[in-house]
Order: sequence, then structure tokens, then C-alpha cells
Amino acid sequence: MSAITLRLPDDKHQRLKILAEQRGTSINQLLNEMATLLLADFDAETRFRLRAERGRGKTEHGLELLRKAMG
Repeated sequence: MSAITLRLPDDKHQRLKILAEQRGTSINQLLNEMATLLLADFDAETRFRLRAERGRGKTEHGLELLRKAMG
């Protein structure tokens, strides 16, 4: 596990502290959960872009498959 130093304005730190307290967790855990969500979004976008690239130029083939599936 790694440790990082995060510099935040005092008001933002205070707001995060309040949020963490309201959720019954620590600021560290709150930031860990936020990082997990951001990474999940990044991974989903990356997968989407890769699939879109693989399908580039195959629109008509995809539409033909849909027409065939619909009968």
C-alpha cells in the first residue's frame, strides 16, 4: 500500500471531514472510495473506446445482423 500527501484548501478539507463524518467513515476511506469510482469510470470509458475502434467501418455489418435478428 502506498501513502500520498494531498494538499487541499482548508475549506475543502473541512467539507470533506464533514462528509466523511456524516457517512461514518474517515477522510482516507472517503478518498479511497472516490478514487475507486473514478478508476471504474476510466476503465469503462477505455473499454468503450476500444470496442468502438474495433467496430469502426463495420456499421453496415452490425445493422445487417440486427435486421437478421429481428426477422
